[in-house]
Amino acid sequence: MDHFTLRDGVLHAEDVPLPAIAEAVGTPVYVYSRATIERHATVFREALAPLDDPHIAFAVKANPNLAVLRVLARQGYGADVVSGGELIRALAAGMKPADIVFSGVGKTHAELEQGLREDIGQFNVESEEEGYELAAIARRAGRAARCALRVNPDVDARTHEKISTGKSENKFGVPLDRATAIYTALAQEDGLDMRGIAVHIGSQLASLEPLEAAFAKVGALIGELRGAGCKVTHADLGGGLGVPYRAGEALPAPAEYGAMVARVTKDWNVRLMFEPGRVIAGNAGVLLTRVVRVKRGLTHPFLVVDAAMNDLARPALYGAWHDFEAVEPSGERMTAHIVGPICETGDTFAMDRECDALGAGHLAVFRTAGAYGATMASSYNSRGFVAEVLVDGDRFAVVADRIAPSAIMDAERMPDWLA
Repeated sequence: MDHFTLRDGVLHAEDVPLPAIAEAVGTPVYVYSRATIERHATVFREALAPLDDPHIAFAVKANPNLAVLRVLARQGYGADVVSGGELIRALAAGMKPADIVFSGVGKTHAELEQGLREDIGQFNVESEEEGYELAAIARRAGRAARCALRVNPDVDARTHEKISTGKSENKFGVPLDRATAIYTALAQEDGLDMRGIAVHIGSQLASLEPLEAAFAKVGALIGELRGAGCKVTHADLGGGLGVPYRAGEALPAPAEYGAMVARVTKDWNVRLMFEPGRVIAGNAGVLLTRVVRVKRGLTHPFLVVDAAMNDLARPALYGAWHDFEAVEPSGERMTAHIVGPICETGDTFAMDRECDALGAGHLAVFRTAGAYGATMASSYNSRGFVAEVLVDGDRFAVVADRIAPSAIMDAERMPDWLA
């Protein structure tokens, strides 16, 4: 459920008509619903109610907007970060250092130092090499870094190959058959508090079966580690639950996921940790755009909108589907190619799409754009960065300014020898 609904023929975000936002802020613009974010956060937490004190850390990469993170911090969520920049954002939004998990395969020396300095709750170590480097940093600082070892269970998540992270050929984690040896060795290192196992097999999963298969392997590994005399008190099960991008699409509900986790982990005797991202933010946002013009095509017209692949990259990167709807639908329908203004054929949101009939100047939205939308934006074709708005009931605020191309250019320098 989300809070983007038609009222008197006009699409609203909660109690705000979207044309009012377009008029005040311009287009394209991301619009987020606070009520939807809070509802999804509550639903996910309630789904884990059978578990004993689960730790929930929002995957900041899904939507790092400070206002979004503040909403989630007030819901008691921590943060799963994958860069020093995301760590800074999580802290600035009010998330407690103890509730922050630092994941990612390429943490730099400086980022390891940063996480240790901020006394974050846990490092998810991706390799033995990273573990030894972190141990040396911690020893010099007279600290002990709380760590989980991320394992690669070699499970196919059955999602898009670009967002699959748990197969043997993927770069993430250590091979399962080497995990006990690596964990045992790192547990002997001064400076490391090895306390758990982490796993994450991919994003936008449409079935619970791959997750259950991966978790079963983690459970067996925990037993093996304890048999070898290792301490295991935590297990980070990552994220990955999919969201419906098409109207009527059926995917596993958080409650089904929670029941599966409770069943599979009932004998683990650990504190379970979770990293939801898309399932919290995805349907909480739309990308509001305006039709530039309708161009005659060979078979169907091209609907040229002012949003582009630099604003919403998922269709160009993954061939991803986003429902496309008129803000003020007339009831008439058309079949069109929906494209942006960038000089790339890849700047195509949909081909042969049946949609609301639209003309030049009309407003429309790309649905389910609250995750992996603005955060993946670029300035390609010297376009600016899109603005972001948060709606709260009958009010809204700009929570990320539109960055003009001239402002981006201001960060560039001409060397003296070219002056």
